Amino acid sequence: MSPAGGGAPEGPGWGPRLRAAAAPQALVAEPGAFLPAAHASLWADGPSGWARIWTCGEAVAGRAGFAAPGAKREGDGKSPSGSFRISLAFGYAPAGDTALPYRCCTAADLWVDDPESPDYNLWVTAPHPARSVERMRRDDALYEFGLALDYNRHPVVPGAGSAIFVHVRDDRSGGTAGCLALPREEMVALLRLLRPGAFAVFNPRSLAV
Repeated sequence: MSPAGGGAPEGPGWGPRLRAAAAPQALVAEPGAFLPAAHASLWADGPSGWARIWTCGEAVAGRAGFAAPGAKREGDGKSPSGSFRISLAFGYAPAGDTALPYRCCTAADLWVDDPESPDYNLWVTAPHPARSVERMRRDDALYEFGLALDYNRHPVVPGAGSAIFVHVRDDRSGGTAGCLALPREEMVALLRLLRPGAFAVFNPRSLAV
């Protein structure tokens, strides 16, 4: 983890919008030099403005990069662009070392990614009739520590993308199916720093100020 100094009174473009939403923090993900590399940083709002309090240069985004704002589609391998509230933390442990609301993943927990299901982009419990689901308790460590984002939630648009998380990086492969992934130790550090009400800002330079 790299504690990072520096800041700007309003942040680089997204600051006023998040301040209006009363967000205490912003997890910012920006494209790296080459796909699917990404740079992540955590900013905190305070009396002197927004300031970086954490950075990670070893993140990866979707294997196809970031979608243009509003252009994310199910299965396109792209991370969405925009700002999304961080709704909860999740993981394999019974309790999480975080101030965020936390949910333990069990073998019965699923996230629906079938656009034709009425429960599309929702966390559900097995058995479930959806034709396609994401298992939240995986056989690997990718969801050992994670964050769920309020992407495509209010309202849910079928086919616009689902299960957008921040989770542990798989070093055996390249990018993700659309999430942001960090090294395990950085995920643990981030969870400890995050506060309720924080937002994620993906690909901020693509967003209108």
